[in-house]
This record gives sequence, C-alpha cells and structure tokens, in this order.
Amino acid sequence: MTTLDEEDRREYYRIEDRIALQISPLSAAEALDPEVLQDDSPLFSLLSELHLADFESQHLLRQLSDKDRTLAAFLKVQNKRLDLLSAVVAQSLLGEIGQPQPVIISEGSLDCIQPQPIAPGTRVKVKLVLMPRAHGLLLRGKVTRCGPRPDGTHEIVTEFTDMTDAQRQLLARYILQRQQQQRRQQLELNDPAS
Repeated sequence: MTTLDEEDRREYYRIEDRIALQISPLSAAEALDPEVLQDDSPLFSLLSELHLADFESQHLLRQLSDKDRTLAAFLKVQNKRLDLLSAVVAQSLLGEIGQPQPVIISEGSLDCIQPQPIAPGTRVKVKLVLMPRAHGLLLRGKVTRCGPRPDGTHEIVTEFTDMTDAQRQLLARYILQRQQQQRRQQLELNDPAS
C-alpha cells in the first residue's frame, strides 16, 4: 500500500495495523446533513456508543480517584465489566463486518484494500473495529484515491471528515497506543537478551 502525500504524513502520525472495517457510500440524506449518519447494525451502534461514553468519562474517573479511592476502584471494576461485554459484542460484529485486514491509518485518513472500486470524491461511511480492544467507530469520509491492484482488488484512500473531538481523540489515543506497542515489539525482537 502506498501512503498519502508528504503534507498529510507531516500532519498526522500514520501506523500500519490490522482492523476490521467496512466502507460504503453515504445515502442521499447522510450526504446532505453532516449530523445524520445511520448504521443498520444496532450492535455496532451500541459498541460505538459504549466506547465513546467510556472515553468521555475517563477524566471524571481520574478526578474522582483523587477524592474517593473506594468509589473510583468500584467504578474501574464496572468499566472492566463493560469492556468484557463490548468484546462479546465486537466478536459478534466481526462476522458481519469481516475479519481484521491490513491498513495504514492516521487521525485524518485510512489507506486500505477493498474488493470493489469507489470513485474519488465519493462521500462514504467508514465502520472501524479497532483491535484488540474492539473499539467501534462510525466515521464519515471522502475517497481521495482509488487505484486498481494486480490481484483485482483496489487500493482506496479515504480522508475522514466531520469528526467529533471525542472521535478524533479516541482514534489518536488508539494510534499512540498501537505505536508504543509496535515499538516495544520491535525492541524485543532486536534485543537478544530478552
């Protein structure tokens, strides 16, 4: 897979990863109104809302930890229970969305391989299940490039549009965590003492 131009590479850090995803053109109503983005899967919507709510509540949990350690510990246990439930929902969704596939992803774009072409300029909805914690994100995007590959598939580059701050921050946190994990794995491979 190729990467986007130099300007995009400087604006956002990009990682190679494996995620479950589904890209489809927006309906007429979704394309006209940036507030409307519908998903036909109630499970995916639930997964997405669970993770956004978890992300938005993290700062409150940190503040509470300073004041009441017992209550904060209880709420952390409840968060773990919700994480387990969301993992079960995510496993159900993988059959619907598909198995994780190689991508190059940043806060601003996604480069992936798809079986069908999507014309540049097409507005799309992008369902992402970020592994391994199975964060579900439903994002808007615009296809910026679509090129055929020798195997009959198509390399598609999609620029994310109309992201909320919470969505952008969740994606940025995920990318940072995956970058750190990949660096640790690389250090372990290069360190003969390990």
